Amino acid sequence: MKLVKSLLLGSAAGIAAVAGAQAADLPSRKAAPVEYVRVCSAYGAGFFYIPGTDTCLRVGGRVRAEYTVGTRYGNGQDAYGTRSRGRLNVDARTATAYGTLRTFFRYELTVSSGFYAGTIGGNQGIIAPGVARNGAAGPGTASNLDLAFVQFGPITAGRAQSFFDFYANDLTFSTFRTADSRLNLLAYTATFGSGFSATVSLEDRNTGTGQRENGAFGRFAGNALTLAGQDFPDVVASLRVDQGWGSAQLSGALTQRKVVATAAAAGAFAVNPVTGVITQGAATGAQNGADEYGWAIQGGVKINLPMLAAGDHLFLQAAYADGALGYLGWGGQFGSGRIASGNALNQLVIGDVGVTPLGNVKNSTGWSIVAALRHFWTPTLRSELVASYSELKLGYNAPAGVYAAGAPIRSLDPKELIVAGNLIWSPVSGLDIGVEVLYTRTELASRVLPVNNAGARVAGFGIKTDDAWAGRLRIQRDF
Repeated sequence: MKLVKSLLLGSAAGIAAVAGAQAADLPSRKAAPVEYVRVCSAYGAGFFYIPGTDTCLRVGGRVRAEYTVGTRYGNGQDAYGTRSRGRLNVDARTATAYGTLRTFFRYELTVSSGFYAGTIGGNQGIIAPGVARNGAAGPGTASNLDLAFVQFGPITAGRAQSFFDFYANDLTFSTFRTADSRLNLLAYTATFGSGFSATVSLEDRNTGTGQRENGAFGRFAGNALTLAGQDFPDVVASLRVDQGWGSAQLSGALTQRKVVATAAAAGAFAVNPVTGVITQGAATGAQNGADEYGWAIQGGVKINLPMLAAGDHLFLQAAYADGALGYLGWGGQFGSGRIASGNALNQLVIGDVGVTPLGNVKNSTGWSIVAALRHFWTPTLRSELVASYSELKLGYNAPAGVYAAGAPIRSLDPKELIVAGNLIWSPVSGLDIGVEVLYTRTELASRVLPVNNAGARVAGFGIKTDDAWAGRLRIQRDF
């Protein structure tokens, strides 16, 4: 038995030796090295190198849920509204001999209902009477390419935040009367050191998220006029400084408003019952063309307030516009409560210029001021308080049927106050849970007929002022 065991062990050892020798004669092949994703620290947190390249990439986004209630001026609308929004950000940067090459885009998908469907100028505190519950299309998904631009050295090209804007609704849940538009542009920025920079930008006002181009109206009859094709995009220039204490900016814009000339409509033919002679009435409805320029100027400052609490800061901003009310944040119709209407025929509409049939032009002018404060009560609990006040001098009267009996027929020249305050809790990084209250008040220069539930103006003494309230709950995660 011992002999058999010895023979078996010896045979196994021999086979193993031969197999090892044969394996040593075979060609060997090393595994390919694994390329791990590397952190890119050159541009801040969250960036990583795209494998095989020297481009740094950051992917982020946002998911938001909102619930709002407010003053309802018609039985046809819901007294509440809901909104869900998803946002995707992609930021790619590469260091080159000419400076940083950056491409960025932000895409959003939103589903809204109720109070969000009938907003005026994005202000969720105002729902015009006569607005349908959820609009003609219902609460479907709306898509929006919010930003998409290329930056190469001093050049910015694509859809970006206007270089005119400073306080662009940075705080609170609601929009205010401030310049806030993302549009197609081509800009050049020169940097001078110590945080100073200057930019010249050509901006396509027809592509903006904020209404930068408002129409033209007959000065005395309030009839809408047709804008002609424009010769150039808006020209924007800004001077900015960013330092440890905060930032400041002075910006200006030049724009054009051309009105189409219309031929006089020939009068009707008539037969003289005595002589039998056929004659044609005088021409009516002629409108001479007009070519007018508008401009706007704005100054703002952001002051860091670490002496109050870490992260505290204050925005102060003032702006003036002549023939370019979109640069104050005005667009579409104006008014709150029963001044506004969901019926297009009864709306009080913003216009940049008023034009007589002879082509004489009067620009609409206006100014606005904004103050916005963010304060941290604790590292996870903060409040934001924002207010805007604006006054306009319109270059045209409203249509005669808008005015109340005995009211002076003159431009309505709205004055508007918007105030909002909120309380936001951030239990973990990137998560905000907050509530906000919003108040809006509008005052007109003359009494207008109020609007009923259907959006029609009804006879009566008329009103010059009205207001609206709204509240909102927001739950938002940024990543």
